[in-house]
Amino acid sequence: MTSTSQVITCKAAVCWKVGEGVKIEEIQVDPPKATEVRLKMLCSSICHTDISSIQGTPMFNFYPLALGHEGVGVVESVGDEVKSLKGGDMVIPIFVGECKECENCISGKSNLCMTYPLSLTGLMPDNTSRMSCRGQRLYHPSSCATWSEYTVIDVNYLVKVDPSINPAHASFISCGFSTGYGAAWKEAKVESGSSVAVFGLGAVGLGAISAAKMLGATKIIGIDINDMKREKGEAFGMTHFINSSNSDKSPSELVKELSDGLGVDFSFECTGVGPLLTESLEATKVGSGKTITLGVGTEPFVSFGLFSILFGRTLKGSIFGGLKSISDLPIIADKCIKQEFPLQELFTHEVQLTDIEQAFELLKQPTCVKVVIKI
Repeated sequence: MTSTSQVITCKAAVCWKVGEGVKIEEIQVDPPKATEVRLKMLCSSICHTDISSIQGTPMFNFYPLALGHEGVGVVESVGDEVKSLKGGDMVIPIFVGECKECENCISGKSNLCMTYPLSLTGLMPDNTSRMSCRGQRLYHPSSCATWSEYTVIDVNYLVKVDPSINPAHASFISCGFSTGYGAAWKEAKVESGSSVAVFGLGAVGLGAISAAKMLGATKIIGIDINDMKREKGEAFGMTHFINSSNSDKSPSELVKELSDGLGVDFSFECTGVGPLLTESLEATKVGSGKTITLGVGTEPFVSFGLFSILFGRTLKGSIFGGLKSISDLPIIADKCIKQEFPLQELFTHEVQLTDIEQAFELLKQPTCVKVVIKI
């Protein structure tokens, strides 16, 4: 299948303004330009960042917004200059590209490619959109809009995967789970025999736990206010669980009680809740503790305790867990196919695209981890 000149009319989830939620709309999706690919989405899932976008986050403050950035799809058509993909290929959309030639790609110090950077404009690289609704241009977060039957993405923001991969699992590793996994693997470089604390046991936190276990951490402490997350955490390799809402002590104090009063070697803040930034720092060892912050909240500024970091601890932010999309994501996809981690534990609910509003109600249930959106 090659490039096509036809506009496709299809269904997509659209947010018209902050706080209004999403509505299923009939939209128009233009054909791909020279370096672009049009996908028929197979399934998608909901990431916390999507919820932040609906509520209004400084990262994606433009509307109307065609939502979704986790997912997997099949190539429907390609632009004239696209040589690496063809019709029928299964691909995962990504939001950080990898050129392998820019300063960041060559140095290995960052996964934030300078040639194919994280898009914060809500538009394609040429500052236009391929999606419209009721005559209005639609914006999209993170280089793609996966809550749509069809979407157009620049070829440099796609990773081809083996078609034998479970589509739901492919969706999970397109962002959330891989972000946590990469944070432990690539950012923290968790060491064998070390201790780890993970704040928030959603898909990101469970990914961090999974990588910490594979890297040989011997104490992996999960912190959440939902007791039902204990079972999920243990399935991925958690050794200790703290429900911080059941104690008058702070989460960091509770972590220290489980780590000889010293704190852990590595911690991961996966919630985006401002006060937990200080707690995740305080939970680590003085002088050597390392904290990776991964969660995205709705506030552009958060405060944290000066002495928490002044005493030799390290705080590092991370996008996509430090993973390089072309080099690293296929490794995680291969592990996914080989069932090296129990991704079925994430799959708790499923809805059709037309019932996506129900998904947000499901997310409020204590038993819910990930909602798969069938498209």
